[in-house]
Amino acid sequence: MILVILLIILVLVLIVTNIRIVPQAKAYVIERLGAYNGTWQVGLHVKIPLIDKIAKKISLKEHVIDFPPQPVITKDNVTMEIDTVIYFQITDPKLYTYGVENPMAAIENLTATTLRNIIGELELDGTLTSREIINSKIRIVLDEATDAWGIKINRVEVRNILPPKDIQTAMQKQMRAERERREAILRAEGEKKSAILIAEGQKEAKILEAEAEKQAAIKQAEGEAEAILMVQKATADGIKMLKDAGPNREIIALKGLESFAAAADGRATKIIIPSELQGLAGLATAVEELMKPDKGYGSQALREGSSQDEAQVK
Repeated sequence: MILVILLIILVLVLIVTNIRIVPQAKAYVIERLGAYNGTWQVGLHVKIPLIDKIAKKISLKEHVIDFPPQPVITKDNVTMEIDTVIYFQITDPKLYTYGVENPMAAIENLTATTLRNIIGELELDGTLTSREIINSKIRIVLDEATDAWGIKINRVEVRNILPPKDIQTAMQKQMRAERERREAILRAEGEKKSAILIAEGQKEAKILEAEAEKQAAIKQAEGEAEAILMVQKATADGIKMLKDAGPNREIIALKGLESFAAAADGRATKIIIPSELQGLAGLATAVEELMKPDKGYGSQALREGSSQDEAQVK
């Protein structure tokens, strides 16, 4: 019984110690007696003790490799250093395990060779301005070559392109000159726009000032015209009232005297007296003389003179 119990315990220990759980985004390559037996995917697995072996644990996530700068020569014999970044993913764990001895070193060497071939067909200016083309060509070449290794190249990026020091200095001067030229252009455009805005503002101000003067002149003319109309209307109303009152010759003559007095108060040096007003002027003078107390005339004479004057007025 003791031996049986020990045997059972030994079997359980062997089973438990050989249980494997493959996590997500992982794959285990299994060898049985030294030969490839299969690939374990995500889940629970049990290997046979002393027979099965986990040859390689592989991550199925996307990998990133940053290779050191590689010296390359352009078509116009300019030596530059270019470093690249490779994004790849393992699609076949078996090919990745048995396809190549050192996949990373193989990819690095293949990348350097492909990069030299591509850059050798381009001049310096084309190299600096054709990163997308270079990336696309390298990715196509690497993807075809690494397909037999169970690797898929997702993306290639040329990160840095470093020309020689003298060329970098010349490029910096050129970039500085270009930047200064653009700043000068922007400054000139700004001054131009500012001058245009100032001129437009002055133009608008003059237009508004002229419009205001025009409106003021119109209002003044309208006021003067309205005043003239009111004076004319008042004159017409006065004439109409006089006409409606039915004035006789005596009233008309008195109105003439009032007008004559108003004319006499002016600055005229010569006044022509109408014949109708001469008689009335004499009558007024005679009345004034009779009213003086030093003449010695009695009230009777005053009354008679007044009667005679009234008869003359009539």
